[in-house]
Amino acid sequence: MRHVLIIAILLFVRLSVMAQKDTTAILDAVVRLEKALVNKDSATLNALLHKDVAFGHSSGWVQTKKDVVNDMISGFLAYDKIQDNSVLIDVNKEKAIVKEKISVSGIRDGKAFGLDLFVMEVWLQNKKGWQLYARQSTKL
Repeated sequence: MRHVLIIAILLFVRLSVMAQKDTTAILDAVVRLEKALVNKDSATLNALLHKDVAFGHSSGWVQTKKDVVNDMISGFLAYDKIQDNSVLIDVNKEKAIVKEKISVSGIRDGKAFGLDLFVMEVWLQNKKGWQLYARQSTKL
């Protein structure tokens, strides 16, 4: 009986460590995405955005992968700052749900904006690593 208890404890510890690694990897992807948006890094965006991504804004505007990259390159949408205020991550082997409260500022179509948002993202893990599949934000 004692051996069963020890095995159960070791298994629990191992699963906890694995979950932390997955959480760390997805948090890293979220941070890299936000930095890429601010720094206008199209190579990183192309790597992190799933080919079928739906990138929804609080205004109801939804962008495709091509839209996100093109609007950033053209300057139509430029982020000055994306600041995480809180992040919750629910991750398993193949997908992650990220819920965060952020403050953003930038310029859209020549007009400055600053918003506090709640953002929910769905990330999928595939042979390319973690990729953003769906994102929706709403104003706080």
